Amino acid sequence: MTDAKVYFLGAGPGDPELMTIKGMRLLQRADTVIHAGSLVNADILELAPGAELIDSAPLCLDNIVEAMVSRARAGKLVVRLHSGDPSLFGAIKEQMARLRQEGIGYEVVPGVSSLNAAAAALDSELTVPGISQTVIITRAAGRTPVPESEDIASLAGHGATMAVFLSAGLAADVQAKLSQGYPPQTPVAVVQNASRAGQKILRTTVAGLAADIAAAGIDRTAIILVGEALAQAGDESLLYKKGFSHGYRE
Repeated sequence: MTDAKVYFLGAGPGDPELMTIKGMRLLQRADTVIHAGSLVNADILELAPGAELIDSAPLCLDNIVEAMVSRARAGKLVVRLHSGDPSLFGAIKEQMARLRQEGIGYEVVPGVSSLNAAAAALDSELTVPGISQTVIITRAAGRTPVPESEDIASLAGHGATMAVFLSAGLAADVQAKLSQGYPPQTPVAVVQNASRAGQKILRTTVAGLAADIAAAGIDRTAIILVGEALAQAGDESLLYKKGFSHGYRE
């Protein structure tokens, strides 16, 4: 490995104020920012006023890696900017593998996920005692498949809170598969452009998902949340209950 280095940075859900302090400082120092123009809010790029901006939307993996490697070897501070958090559907594994092959170092800087922003927009806790203590993060199979054991119909049988990414355009299929595990009136919320100026919230049910999402005109940049936790019901947490002792309270 050389001293050259690339930073994989999570841009967060869209609101520039939800960028981490570490991320903001990296952008302010960056010489080159390679960003997904179709996903990253343009307002965030204003945090990198002196940087060369490269939109990766029309590029293939080879092009992206070449841009990172050539500039890192030239001594530039390179930021590969991903929406949300890079660890969730960020396709960074193959980029890091290519950098290792080229002898280029890298560091991953996490970001706030759209899942967090969507839950905040809904005033919802996704892990509610007595209702669900599990959050399943997944997506529907489209042009890119998912493992057969992770099909939404199979996962729905758990009855846990589910967050379905990258699937607003497949709402009918998602509804059909959710229906195999969740009752028809199970609450569903769809949040489009979470935290951004154009944020849109749709509340519906498993039975109404496909029709309501079509009527709302939501087909992309949205997350579908499913589960009884969205009903704001359930038990109170034991953590703050009177008489519940722990290491800091008798």
